Amino acid sequence: MFERYGGQLKGRREVAASVRKLAFCVAVATGACWAHSALALDPRYPDWPCQQLKVPGISIASVWTGPAIEPTDTAKPVDAKEAELVSRLAARRTPMADASKLIADYLVGTDKEKQQKAKTLFAALYVTLDGQRDQVMNGIERFSRKQKAMAENIRDETQKLREIQDKGSADQAQSDELASRLAWQTRIFEDRRKSTSYVCDVPVLIEKRLFDLGKAIQDALNAGSSNK
Repeated sequence: MFERYGGQLKGRREVAASVRKLAFCVAVATGACWAHSALALDPRYPDWPCQQLKVPGISIASVWTGPAIEPTDTAKPVDAKEAELVSRLAARRTPMADASKLIADYLVGTDKEKQQKAKTLFAALYVTLDGQRDQVMNGIERFSRKQKAMAENIRDETQKLREIQDKGSADQAQSDELASRLAWQTRIFEDRRKSTSYVCDVPVLIEKRLFDLGKAIQDALNAGSSNK
């Protein structure tokens, strides 16, 4: 019986030691990885974790080569019909083939009317998608700040675990609990870190969507002119 319970005790200690070692290694690795990532960022934006450079706003010139868009154009209200169209076009779930057809159906009338509709439509799309992009980027920075706070907590917990282990009369239960908690925290941290590359792509996808919509509007205008 003593051998039985002694073996169980030994097994628990080996598992606990293994958990502590794993937690310590992961904590050090994640902390080092996050620190390295932070050093590579643009110092103007310390909370920006993405490899893509942070550009606060989309330049209209980079996504539109049609009729000139003035600042006042982006401030003009749109009617309910146009607002519904903008909502459908801005949604990435709407295939570009469908978006192009919706745009072509909307740009009708005289050349002057079509030019004005094109400007108004693109200006509304710009306001919508640029606003969405800003919201996403703000969310990414909030995410980054939470990750930094978690990394700091992991480092603190790792140091605490090391201090407990260094004590000759360490409380085994406290040590095991801290090691398990640390392993769980590092797992969450790593899962979130792995998702960073995905969320960092979203602002790029939004900007590409706006560019593609702008091109579709210009193509519809050119098609109308060539048919004459």
